[in-house]
Amino acid sequence: MKRVTLGLDAVAAWDNLRLAALKALRGKRARPDARRFMYRLDARLHELRTQILAGTVTIGRSHQFTIHDPKERLITAPCFGERVLHHAIMNVCEPVFDRGLIADSYACRRGKGRIACLRRAQAIARCYPYFLKLDVRKYFDSINHQTLNELLSRRFKNRGLLDLFGRIIAAHAASPGRGLPIGSLTSQHFANFYLGGCDRYVKEVLRRSGYVRYMDDMAVWADSSDTLRRTLVDIRAFLDVRLGLAVKPDPYINRTRHGLDFLGCRVLPTHLVLSARSRRRYRRNLRAIERAMARGEMSEAEVQRRGQAVVSFARAAGVKSWRFRRRTLDQLAGEGPGVGAGSPGR
Repeated sequence: MKRVTLGLDAVAAWDNLRLAALKALRGKRARPDARRFMYRLDARLHELRTQILAGTVTIGRSHQFTIHDPKERLITAPCFGERVLHHAIMNVCEPVFDRGLIADSYACRRGKGRIACLRRAQAIARCYPYFLKLDVRKYFDSINHQTLNELLSRRFKNRGLLDLFGRIIAAHAASPGRGLPIGSLTSQHFANFYLGGCDRYVKEVLRRSGYVRYMDDMAVWADSSDTLRRTLVDIRAFLDVRLGLAVKPDPYINRTRHGLDFLGCRVLPTHLVLSARSRRRYRRNLRAIERAMARGEMSEAEVQRRGQAVVSFARAAGVKSWRFRRRTLDQLAGEGPGVGAGSPGR
């Protein structure tokens, strides 16, 4: 693909920076750093624009915290000003990243996402008797900075923009020369872009048309288990040699009719069902809501919102979990008036 000539002037354009500030503000209005930034918006944006064009913008100001759902992860949240910078970059660069990805890559893309990936996986499952499920070991922590910078230089031409990318990448390292932080917008897009070559290798070289990827979660389908064993060997070699990555030690091959555990669901040719892990996670969330209600820490409206959030994914994905969702809302309705009103949808 021909390299694009986007430069720092596009990132630092005034309209682009104002749009970036509004995007960064979503869900962050109560944060003190966001309120300070927006109080003097024009002055802050002028300062950020000057720093971007001069190549002196400060990178790496963030705070870290740990989440435990669905598994323990260290999240690195950039300060508000840096969030604005990341949005400004992706406003102009996201279409370039998107054009380099195959149709069956579903993370961090407009019109794609987790639910679309599950539906595509189910459609493919109807066509093949066997599947291979694999994912990358400690993916974000394992991304090689030098390799990522080289891949970016094949897509972008402007030296100033590439230097900015390089500074953002170098600001975090899980080990020397490796790792992207989980929690920043640029990291998500860089990480998705990093595996784009693997997608094309599977589709164009190995000729596996039955393939989907959601970030580092991959699934491949074929007519025989022997074909998938060879495919696993080839993918492992590509990831190791080209990208410095390793497959988790528990990839598995099975018959499609037995169901593929993928993105919180079990994917069968005829339907989707919530995985046992997802059910446990939703029950934990429900108990947390109940405890907050008992302590008087959550309003009725907030209970309604949180309760609906617990079941919304299952409803949107169309999984067979109506009874589970009904019980969830009924349980909440028993704790507060009107919470479970209405059908959860089928």
